[in-house]
Amino acid sequence: MRLLLALAALTLAACTGKPSFDESSLSDEKLNLEEFFDGELTAYGQFQDILGTVRRSFVVSIDGDWDGERLRLVEDFIYEDGATEQRIWTLVKTGPDSWDGTASGVIGIATGVEQDNRFNWKYEIDLPVPSADGTVETIRVTFDDWMWLLSEDRLLNRAYVKRYGLDIGDVIITFEK
Repeated sequence: MRLLLALAALTLAACTGKPSFDESSLSDEKLNLEEFFDGELTAYGQFQDILGTVRRSFVVSIDGDWDGERLRLVEDFIYEDGATEQRIWTLVKTGPDSWDGTASGVIGIATGVEQDNRFNWKYEIDLPVPSADGTVETIRVTFDDWMWLLSEDRLLNRAYVKRYGLDIGDVIITFEK
């Protein structure tokens, strides 16, 4: 019965819509990634599986530095169980509204596009994930992040997470300056 419910949930998740730049913007705000992430920020987030169960929550301290050519983000995660992780992103502006980026664990190059108040960021990454027995395994997943500038000091992020091409959940994060 559980397997049947999981398969039904996977089927429904595959049918759900995702954001698109084809949709009109609901805001007159203009997101400039290099401006928003330059300086100190705090982010609050959680990962939910496809059934809606919150599996992990976290707080992230971010130190961003835009030097006119590259944006460096030092992200220090603290999870609800006390575990910590650091990820350092290096992003380079490749056009007026496009970005490439790298970080430890990221496979190849992450790519992103800004439009109006939105930013779409896509990448594949090997993530450390704790298991029930206390060990940590690494899983390869893809992220399709969508960010919306809500105000000059607040950004909302929803990341759709897939493994083996199937939706496994999403991450909701709010970034605050």
